[in-house]
Amino acid sequence: MSLQPILSAAVLLFMVMDPLGNVPIFLSVLERVPPDRRQAVLRRELLVALAVLVVFALFGARVLDVLGLREESVSVAGGIIVFLIALRMMFPTGPATADDLDGEPFVVPLAIPLVAGPSAFATLLLLAGHEEGLGTPALLVALLVAWAVSAAILMASGFLRRVLGRRGLIAVERLMGMLLVAVAVQMFLDGVKRYLA
Repeated sequence: MSLQPILSAAVLLFMVMDPLGNVPIFLSVLERVPPDRRQAVLRRELLVALAVLVVFALFGARVLDVLGLREESVSVAGGIIVFLIALRMMFPTGPATADDLDGEPFVVPLAIPLVAGPSAFATLLLLAGHEEGLGTPALLVALLVAWAVSAAILMASGFLRRVLGRRGLIAVERLMGMLLVAVAVQMFLDGVKRYLA
């Protein structure tokens, strides 16, 4: 099992999960939860998100087989999707709020869609469609690494907000968005190159 594809997949999944961008939303939602329950709720939501992502990673390749999609089309489509995700990170249309949420959150919105959302699902489908050294075991390892780093950041959300401040978190998220644009363009070009070959 090669380490480079796993590391690349883990970095991509981490950027798509966007834990730094989710820190303000998590803090807003958890404000309605009693202080002594916040860490337990956060752990529960992160574990639910992991379970959903693992199920999707296990069956993502089968979805591609059933749909009869070629690797080239998945790479081009994935590049477009990741590019749109990156644009949303750099130019958000407006933060999600918890105004309509009463009491303790359960699954929605923390686990789904903030951690295990459409962006992460699309990225897992893209990675499952690649045959360049990234099988299901490697994909699961990459997912676990990305989730663990994201979970650590979200568990320390209060500390990060105090240290970086809201502007610092926004700046880091914009930087991650810029890097993700480059990744998206490379995916797109790889798919086009394989198709033309």
